[in-house]
Amino acid sequence: VIQIFSAKDQDLPSSGQQFSFRTSKDDVKNKNFTIRDFGNNTAGIITKRSGFRRRLQEIYFLPVVIDDNGYPPKSSTGTLTIRVCGCELDGSLLTCSAEAIFLPVGLSTGALIAILLCIIILLVIVVLYVGLRRQKKKETLMSSKEDIRDNVIHYDDEGGGEEDTHAFDMGTLRNPKVIKDNLFRRDVKPEMKRGPRPPVSQDSADIQDFISQRLKEHDTDNSAPPYDSLATYAYEGDGSLAESLSSIESLALDFEDDYDYLSDWGPRFKTLAGIFGEQSETQSNSTNMENTH
Repeated sequence: VIQIFSAKDQDLPSSGQQFSFRTSKDDVKNKNFTIRDFGNNTAGIITKRSGFRRRLQEIYFLPVVIDDNGYPPKSSTGTLTIRVCGCELDGSLLTCSAEAIFLPVGLSTGALIAILLCIIILLVIVVLYVGLRRQKKKETLMSSKEDIRDNVIHYDDEGGGEEDTHAFDMGTLRNPKVIKDNLFRRDVKPEMKRGPRPPVSQDSADIQDFISQRLKEHDTDNSAPPYDSLATYAYEGDGSLAESLSSIESLALDFEDDYDYLSDWGPRFKTLAGIFGEQSETQSNSTNMENTH
């Protein structure tokens, strides 16, 4: 006997009621359960086999016919719902929930809860790791638009730092001692003092003889091509604003150059001004000695 049940007529007083219980004629061949009438308005459900498996079938239906003691007797058919539950070895009830039938074989509820907790913890760790990596990448690759500070300039970008000369006064980085010594203006180009240009010796007999000789060679050359060729000769530096580059001619100059203007160009040209100043002093001394002789 797995369960005892009873019947009661709500329209009649409880004293004097007598009911009998039996299985339906259509359910006589039921191989799972049967009804046993105890004769005191109660009956029991008896199983016809030893065990049931919830995975095969969890719910069973058992029709029950109830007869009273009236004349003529009246009957009513009801259906009992029988649910298969899990029990311990001592027969105590373990669980009857519908979700329990979906548990895999060999795993208890506690084991499944532990597995689910481990999966949730792993997911949380992965989410935190991805979030920290994105935050770190965002800090290292912070663009100038996101940085609202005016005194921060990104030099790692193309063209970065060009606006630094406008946003910051470079004069504050200069040494005041050097500024006092350097009195020349950087925004004005220094004037170039050129020495007197040496006169071109156009009446030199050697040059005239050289030109005449070249003309005769071209006129008497039999290997010259049939087309006309034009050879143009000119004096070095003729028609040019630049001074003569001839080292031979520069030695023959009798004028003196004044290189004092180099000292006005600043401390960077002091060495050059000193070199030319020594040369000019040496030339002037040699000239004075020749004049005394």
